[in-house]
Amino acid sequence: KTRSLLSVFEEDAGTLTEYTNQLLQAMQRVYGAQNEMRLATQQLSKQLLAYEKQNFALGKGDEEVISTLHYFSKVVDELNILHCELAKELADTMVLPIIQFREKDLTEVSTLKDLFGLASNEHDLSMAKYSRLPKRKENEKLKTEVVKEVANARRKQHLSSLQYYCALNALQYRKRIAMMEPMLGYTQGQINFFKKGAEMFSKRMDSFLSSVSNMVQSIQRELDAEAEAMRVSQQDLLSVNESVYTPDSDVTSPAINRNLIQKAGYLNLRNKTGLVTTTWDRLYFFTQGGNLMCQPRGAVAGGLIQDLDNCSVMAVDCEDRRYCFQITTPTGKSGITLQAESKKEYEEWICAINNISRQIYLTDNPEAVAIKLNQTAQQAVTPITSFGKKHESLRPSQNVKTVEEERDKFIPKESSTKSNCTELIAPGTPIQFDMVLPATEFLDQNRGGRRTNPFGESEDSKNDEEDSLWQQMFVVRFLGSMAVQSDDTNEVIYEAMRQVLAARAIHNIFRTTESHLMVTSKSLRLIDPQTQVTRTTFELASVTQFAAHQDNKRLIGFVVRVTESLGEESISANIFESNTEGEKICYAISLGKEIIEAQKDPEALAQLMMSMPLTSDGKFKLLNDQSEEDGAIPEEPGEESEA
Repeated sequence: KTRSLLSVFEEDAGTLTEYTNQLLQAMQRVYGAQNEMRLATQQLSKQLLAYEKQNFALGKGDEEVISTLHYFSKVVDELNILHCELAKELADTMVLPIIQFREKDLTEVSTLKDLFGLASNEHDLSMAKYSRLPKRKENEKLKTEVVKEVANARRKQHLSSLQYYCALNALQYRKRIAMMEPMLGYTQGQINFFKKGAEMFSKRMDSFLSSVSNMVQSIQRELDAEAEAMRVSQQDLLSVNESVYTPDSDVTSPAINRNLIQKAGYLNLRNKTGLVTTTWDRLYFFTQGGNLMCQPRGAVAGGLIQDLDNCSVMAVDCEDRRYCFQITTPTGKSGITLQAESKKEYEEWICAINNISRQIYLTDNPEAVAIKLNQTAQQAVTPITSFGKKHESLRPSQNVKTVEEERDKFIPKESSTKSNCTELIAPGTPIQFDMVLPATEFLDQNRGGRRTNPFGESEDSKNDEEDSLWQQMFVVRFLGSMAVQSDDTNEVIYEAMRQVLAARAIHNIFRTTESHLMVTSKSLRLIDPQTQVTRTTFELASVTQFAAHQDNKRLIGFVVRVTESLGEESISANIFESNTEGEKICYAISLGKEIIEAQKDPEALAQLMMSMPLTSDGKFKLLNDQSEEDGAIPEEPGEESEA
């Protein structure tokens, strides 16, 4: 009966031990969570204070948020103190009692059980030994020892069993205490935590929390309004015509703004990767003052790509791509090549760069100046590209008004006071922008010079070249030619420059024809650099005026007076852009005229030849050590061109 009852108590003790271990794990998890809460609130407070130190790119207007987070940080610090106290109280009143119960009571029962088992085994061994005493012949000494051993074993078993039974009985009471004491400590700790929190924050936190709640609701309302506006915008975008998203949708008649002084958008930039290989990168470009900026993808700000002051821009054919244009530096060096995505963007970029290169952005009202200059050019010029049409429209237009107030930067300020532009060039005078006509037609219609053969050489061109006392060649680009009314002053050249450049900008005529200008002691010859065809020849004696622009040193112009077939004289101004300084070309023309005058007087010619260095064949040599760097091409005797 005792053994049966003991097994029941032992089974109960084993179940209690297993449950106690599980309960301890749960309580340790609660304590760990509370301790983690303490560490987490401490870290949270630090992060709230770190908001102010963050360099937000869009941090404007965060002062109210920063002050609110500072206050919340103080609140979290005070709560962290309470969490620390609660964690310590849970460790002392919840986890510690259950650990003590497991380590003391349950371990004691387990130890006593082992001792009771050892005592029982020892008693069984002694009884077995006693049972084997012989029946016939008894050894009194052995019998006495065995009896004594049995008695000691029984006494030890009895003592251990009593201790073990008492421990099992006490365990039933201690079990109840061990289950309730930790939960009592946990509950009391939570109550103290909330009570202290209520006492600490209930009074002073109400108004603060109310204001924060109102601020959050206000921000939410703003967010809802913004979201609604975005939703409406999205619906509007979805309802528009598909042509809005189609590049170059209106090729025939795009709405082009020619008065831009700043421009931004995506362009393709041509990069040379090898001798014959190139790549095109799509980048974001924008103008800033007189600079062209580029902002690569992912960059915070843009960088300088090209200085646009006094630069020139022209349309180019590049790798069979559409809408390509090239920006050339004031020194004549080819700059960057760009490609726009549509005709509208292409023309607006060219107009904007032209306006910026004239430094309109430096004026007080650049938009008004750009509009005025474009209106002036619209009224002052009617571009044509054929000399045949030019003779048909020489009559001045009665609807064109004379504009004198606005001047381009290419016109010197003092020129407006010297002569009236209408006295120099009739309003509505047509302009020729190219030299695509055959050389024969060009000379027969406009210059009255000798005809040239289909290969571009006049019958006596080589003889003239050999007979000339000196020659010099320059790389130039033809900008335009127009009839003028006077050749008495250089002001007619400046006015022709203004009208030609303005007309090119207004009508988007950006292509130029490159030629070699050969200045000899007899004539000015324009030679095709590819075919060596002489496009036209101007007798040096017929050149009455020549001048370089005072601001843009690469602009050169000269006035030619020739006699037409009917005996009437015609005066025309021809404008060029050179790779070298225009003053050098003017010096070459001036030297040629001096040679012509000196040839009339043998003594003067001899004196001039003595004062100027000569080549080995007796021709004059122009003193210009930097001619090749500046774009001039020195000629060998007897050769038409070395370009």
